Amino acid sequence: MTDPRTTVVVITHNRRPELLRTLGHLAALPERPEVIVTDNGSTDGTSAAVSRCHPGVRLLRPGRNLGAVGRNLAVRHVRTPYVAFCDDDSWWAPGALSGAADLLDRHAGLVAVTARIVVEPDGAEDPIVEELRNSPVPGPRWLPGPALGSFLAAATVLRTDAFRRAGGFHPKLWLGGEEELLAADLAADGWWLTYAEHLMVHHYPSTTRDSTRRRRGGIRNTLWFTWLRRPVRPALRRTLHLARTVPRDTTSLGAFAEALAALPWVLRDRRVLPPEVEARFRLLEDSQRRSKARRYTG
Repeated sequence: MTDPRTTVVVITHNRRPELLRTLGHLAALPERPEVIVTDNGSTDGTSAAVSRCHPGVRLLRPGRNLGAVGRNLAVRHVRTPYVAFCDDDSWWAPGALSGAADLLDRHAGLVAVTARIVVEPDGAEDPIVEELRNSPVPGPRWLPGPALGSFLAAATVLRTDAFRRAGGFHPKLWLGGEEELLAADLAADGWWLTYAEHLMVHHYPSTTRDSTRRRRGGIRNTLWFTWLRRPVRPALRRTLHLARTVPRDTTSLGAFAEALAALPWVLRDRRVLPPEVEARFRLLEDSQRRSKARRYTG
């Protein structure tokens, strides 16, 4: 059941064992997708191990940690109509890539399909799935699942050309909720995003995850996205909500300080969303305030 429609892109940094496990799962998929790995400046022998154990994988070595922009680099080499992202500690289930490609083939206005995430080793459903399943965003009747306002890069297949036209992941955001800005720009271009219950991605959280750095980046990026794309009143409201609800510690303080220091370029690049797209984000914002699954880490 080989399927030439989708290329899988993985970014990694100093997680050789996790990446090799992921590549093993991807190599066993019946779709036999092309896989591109961007090694974001690893120093643990990751590149050599990939070359040795998975010679069919296309390996990119930019020589430094590009964060999410490592995905942009890889997408330059994608020649398939669709691109699937996954992290170095996650992998697609058999048949999921073909299922996502089928949905994108069938629905011309659909740009992204996000799969259900299960957490290994127990196979429990990730708490964020309930939020995806019950998305408050209203969508057109033809949409094959719930309409989404954003997506999770580790569990999403996108149209390659639309990703490129939207500019990919913003170079300033690095990592941590970097999907929200791209999702908003795709929606502003007229595209729809959906959640597909019948497709699955496995996530085996890495033990080397720097949760403090990711939380700082997530808060900062939420603030940057808010002031890059939201009207003034909603931007003020969301900023005040974050200030009241994030943990009161040095990580949050550093995130706010970093966001404030970037105000000149944020205001220079500010482009407010169309009213119909802004309305979706207002609904999402209200839902996220009530969500116990929402994390400021992307």
